Amino acid sequence: MKDQRSRRDFIKSATLSAAGLAFAANAASYARILGANDRVRVGIVGFSDRTRDALIPAFLQYAKELNFDLVAVSDIWNRRREEGAAFIGEQRARVGLPPLDIFRARNNDELYDRKDVDAVIIATADFQHALHGVEAVRAGRDAYIEKPLANTMEDARAILRAVEETRRIVQIGTQRRSGINYMRANEFIRSGKFGPIVMVEMTWNVNQPGRWRRPNLVQAIRREDTDWDRFVLNRREQGRKPAWDPRKYIEFRLFWPYSSGIPDQWMVHQIDTVHWFTGLPRPRSVVANGGIYMWHDGRTNFDTMTAVFDYGPFDDPSKGFQVLYSSRQTNSAGGTKEIYYSNAGTLNLDTNKVSPEGGLEERHARPMGMKANLLPEMSLIEERQATRAETAANTGADPLTSAHMRNWMECVRNRQTPNADIRAGYNHSVALCMTIAALHTGKRVTFDDEKQEVVMS
Repeated sequence: MKDQRSRRDFIKSATLSAAGLAFAANAASYARILGANDRVRVGIVGFSDRTRDALIPAFLQYAKELNFDLVAVSDIWNRRREEGAAFIGEQRARVGLPPLDIFRARNNDELYDRKDVDAVIIATADFQHALHGVEAVRAGRDAYIEKPLANTMEDARAILRAVEETRRIVQIGTQRRSGINYMRANEFIRSGKFGPIVMVEMTWNVNQPGRWRRPNLVQAIRREDTDWDRFVLNRREQGRKPAWDPRKYIEFRLFWPYSSGIPDQWMVHQIDTVHWFTGLPRPRSVVANGGIYMWHDGRTNFDTMTAVFDYGPFDDPSKGFQVLYSSRQTNSAGGTKEIYYSNAGTLNLDTNKVSPEGGLEERHARPMGMKANLLPEMSLIEERQATRAETAANTGADPLTSAHMRNWMECVRNRQTPNADIRAGYNHSVALCMTIAALHTGKRVTFDDEKQEVVMS
């Protein structure tokens, strides 16, 4: 049983390197694209755990084939700047790229002053993504921007406007959009074969006391080694510029207004699939509650939360469905789940199966003069694709991030719209801002489309 679950969890988390295979073009195809012989030089904005463990390996997996290079790192903390440059150098050598003196930018102004940086990968703190994205596209660079795109509507509107005005290629790091199983789920639901969605249940549970805690780094960082003013950007606490706080710098995910924690980090991944599968840009309303029930470590963001979303046509409240999202950091039972329900059955992205489970059976339909309504059993993936995913994982690459990164790199070349474009990021930001408002106020939250702002009922 344990082996079966491990395999299932692996296939789900990887969501198949076949996404890259499905959209891959060989080196010869790039020769037909204008400018394909020009090397695309990329800089890293923010050397973080995510950058080191996933984004750089994913990028370098395709760098030689697609004629990209990693040439610079920008980080306001001198320690991260040096670590980033050293890591990039090591990884470039590992994939056979020639030695290069990686440029170390003390800030993004220095990075964008250079003419040898064409695009950037942004993996800074949650609240910085949108504003760093604005800097990048206004400086004429394409960008891969980690999620969440924005956790305030002011920042969300700013990055949407900047990308639409500059027409730069921007991929948001909601990687599910590059997974074959998610692509097939989207196709199946949109085909009408699934039937109208009646409910979605989503969970993301962990039991990790050290999640988002970095006590050693908190002790190590000194104000003189970084740029606190550049770090806080437009954030204010009680209307004032915040004082230096190493915990908020390092452990920003625990503290509002730098992050909302669970919604910023996990919820946006899952709620993004609802928008994608349905074509709905946002929920009609959100209610939410939560609290700090166990990890009383000075954090202000909840360790447990539940949100209920109402989705459907804005002009017809009689149609639609609920999304129930719950997450806790105090007990990992249930893990990560995404289950879509229709009257005919279930689409389960934990098992990657479509089944008649819960559908309308003949014995209950007949007395009402109705017919049974049951989906067929089917898989969203094939065994050969699972084998490819496992093979890719054995190389040390994260298949889902790799597929998503490759899609961005290809779009930088061909100027096509990436899988998770700016509008997708904006839409998940709207749902995120509605959720944050509901959690902070306890009120039912709606949205004003004319003002593009959340409304508390």
